[in-house]
Amino acid sequence: MNQPTRPNSKSAVLYRMVMPDHVCPYGTKSKWLLESQGYTVEDHHLTTRAATDAFKTEHGVDTTPQAFIDGKRIGGYDALRERFGRTVIREGDTTYRPVIAIFAVAALMGLAISWAALGTIDPIRAAEWFVASAMVLLGLQKLRDVEGFSTMFLNYDLLASRWVPYGYVYPFAETLAGLLMLAGALMWLSVPLALFIGIVGAVSVFKAVYVDKRELKCACVGGGSNVPLGFVSLTENLMMIAMAIWMVARHGL
Repeated sequence: MNQPTRPNSKSAVLYRMVMPDHVCPYGTKSKWLLESQGYTVEDHHLTTRAATDAFKTEHGVDTTPQAFIDGKRIGGYDALRERFGRTVIREGDTTYRPVIAIFAVAALMGLAISWAALGTIDPIRAAEWFVASAMVLLGLQKLRDVEGFSTMFLNYDLLASRWVPYGYVYPFAETLAGLLMLAGALMWLSVPLALFIGIVGAVSVFKAVYVDKRELKCACVGGGSNVPLGFVSLTENLMMIAMAIWMVARHGL
């Protein structure tokens, strides 16, 4: 197949799968990305598996969609993102995005709860609800795949490596402590729970990263994450410790 070109320097040709039972999402995103960059897109639909395979064979590519700009093949959606200077995160790449998203949402939740409960933004209470919300959200990430989390957790946690069930208990304990702190209930349970898992976690991370100098992935956002073990996980544990101590001071437990 020849790639027709147009006089307009902002023209592109796109080949993507559009079948009765399947429309390739990356093809749709590629078309949107090109158009958002001001390109007029000559959109070619590959409507059968045979047509798709023939296109791949002719152009020596393994995947679709494929975009062409000024007659030159650019590639698929990731290649387009790179061309336009956008970040591309591939499988196995290190990224802090999941953690940033969790903490940002937790901070907004703290503000929202403060407004809903008090009718105003109380910085101290909002900070409390922020930490508690972060604990719940981080616990939820671990609960999505407890088996995967426990496997990664055993790589560095001092208690879990000696008593395997702790790796399975941890996600539930963190989530429970966070929920109880959000509710301001059963402090006799949430405070020691947060203090215990926070201290064990902080010591484990500090030893693995700063003493043993090991390069590991953090299980803080669940199994299979690409967040490096270090500052983030240490912060998570120190937050739980600080929250527990603050609750003791504030409530006089």
